[in-house]
Order: sequence, then C-alpha cells, then structure tokens
Amino acid sequence: MIRQREFNMAELEYFIDPDAPVDLVEVVNSFYKIQLIPDPGNGKTELIRTSIAEAIENGTIRHPVVGKFMLETYELMIKLGIDSQRIRFRQHEQDEMAHYASDCWDCEIHGSYGWIECVGIAHRGCYDLDAHSKASTSSDLKAWREFDEPITIDETRWIPIQSVVGPKFRQNAQLVVECLENLETIPDALPFHLQLTNGSSVTITEGMVESRRIQKTIKGEWFTPHVIEPAFGIDRIIWHILDHSFDRTEKEGEHYDILRLNEDVAPYNAVVLPLFNKDGMPEKAKQIYENLCAITGILPTIDAFGKSIGRRYARADEIGIPWAITVDHQSVEDDTVTIRKRDDQKQIRIHVNELLTRMTMGTLSDSEDWLI
Repeated sequence: MIRQREFNMAELEYFIDPDAPVDLVEVVNSFYKIQLIPDPGNGKTELIRTSIAEAIENGTIRHPVVGKFMLETYELMIKLGIDSQRIRFRQHEQDEMAHYASDCWDCEIHGSYGWIECVGIAHRGCYDLDAHSKASTSSDLKAWREFDEPITIDETRWIPIQSVVGPKFRQNAQLVVECLENLETIPDALPFHLQLTNGSSVTITEGMVESRRIQKTIKGEWFTPHVIEPAFGIDRIIWHILDHSFDRTEKEGEHYDILRLNEDVAPYNAVVLPLFNKDGMPEKAKQIYENLCAITGILPTIDAFGKSIGRRYARADEIGIPWAITVDHQSVEDDTVTIRKRDDQKQIRIHVNELLTRMTMGTLSDSEDWLI
C-alpha cells in the first residue's frame, strides 16, 4: 500500500527573490515544538525537539522559506488528523541530497510500516531556471527587482563596435556584447581577455570597442529567482490519516471499530437517525437534515434503513462520522433531539434550534451536560 506503481503527488514550485527579507511573524509566533533530525555529518542520527524559528536562527534549517513550509506542512498534517507525536522532519545528508539542492527536508510519519516519507521540501536554488534559460533560444527566465532608491551610475565603459564585433565573433557576437555590458571590473587598457558565460574566452583588441563615459539612473535589476519545492505524497498521507484514526475496541463481546477522523476530513459532519420509520419521525429527521444542509461547510446524511439504533451508531462510527443526531417520539413533540459523540459515545439532549446554532458556530462539543 505504501509503495505502489502509481501514486498521486501535489507539488508546488514557489519562486522567491533570494535577497529579499522573509516575513517570519507566523513562524516566530508558533508555539509548536517539532521533532527534527538534522544532517548529522558524522553518520550519527540525533533527534531534537525545537521550534522552527529556533532551527532557522541557529542555521539547522538553511533557508527561512523552507522553514515556513515545514511549519505549514506540520500544521496541515495535524489538521488532517495525523498524530503530532508521530511526525518528524529529517534533513537530507550531503551524500543523498540532489546536486541542485542546498537544503531538503522530508516530513516522515510513523504508522504500521514504521517511519515513511510523505512530504519532501527542497530548496532547488536557481538550477531549474538557469537550465531552462541555457536550453532556450528565446527566453531569459529572470524577474525584475525594484531598488528602494534609484542608483546613479557615472562610469567609463568599453562599448562594442557592432560592425567589427559581429563579423569577428560570428555566432558568439551577441554573447561577447552581453559580457562586455556586464563587466564588473573595467580593464584600464587594451587588449584584454573577456571571459564568456559559455566557458570560453576571447581577446578584445583595438578597433573592437571604444571607450565611452556612461551616465544613467538604475531603478532596479534583473535576477534569477530561486525555487522552493514542497512535494506531497497524497496516497501516503491519506493512508496515515486512516492508520492513525482507526481504533478497534470491544463492545458486548464483539469487535467494535471506530474511525476517529477529524471533522474536517470526515465523510459527513453528522448523521440524522430517525429512531423508527413511523409516527412522524422520518419527516422530522428529513426536516433537520435539510436545515443542516443549509449551513455552510456542513455535510450531513440520513441513515433510516433497517437495523437497530445501536447498529446504525456502529455503522456511522466505522466510517468516521463525528456526530449522530437521533430523532425519537419526544422530538416530534418538543423539537429536542439526542446528540451522540463518536469518540466517547456520550450523549446530550438539546433543542433543534440550539443544535443548528452550535453546528453553525462549531461549538457542539462545548457543553458540560454530556452524559454516558
């Protein structure tokens, strides 16, 4: 189940300015202490428990954006129902890291198969865009960075004489022009060697260039973005949600299965159960079901088909429905219903209007009146 021939992935290519400051307010304010296994370097594995902010500050996590994605991944796993004590991040060692990466962390989840990689978060630098740019004849994959204050330049540069440089260098002529324009250190005299970006070099002599004073104001510059790549293994994450949620107990001498899914990922938020299919109970159950359907974000269902109420409770528990709403004879008379929690099977009796209000506000469990 963990390693199949076909699997679903969710990837993000998140481009950043490598020189721009990173907003770490959410990271700094996070109270989570997360299990990390840093690159040991000496072949020994040492598990630490620390905050993402501390790991960024001491250099364990080498880029703050990588740290931000690690924190968001951790929070997502918990929201999906993964046990926080069975989540850790392992940093790739230098001899296993991809040649283009400067940092990479795997989010590993512990389940029935042991620790399994479920998410990878890699800092790929500018490798991808540089490679695409070199292979493309028409695209220069750069982004524009505005300066806070414009820069005024007054300097003397060597300007190529196109009528000479073109015939002289032929297919490399444009590259020679670009490299001359991008010279950081300007040679004082001719001739001089010019290193080209394709790895070769040429000699610039009299007649190829002319000295000219340049005065200009620069408002920004072009740069190659870096990319952070989080990659999520959807199948493995779903498998671990089920693995961490499944619980088998015993009731009346028989196995009793409960899928303790978070309400955010449960197949339904609530099931409406008419105690009997008579005496106005099915109609009342349908009315409550329709009222629940009108609440944004709430997905209810009805189970009125055969079996005792206990069997129908069990059916709902097996597929992870967190709330069971039972409609009985009293419900028809006074609009009150019995609400049952999936996880501890406690019950409370409340008015339908209060039920709808609590479902809307997400406060159904906020009561001291729950009874076994």
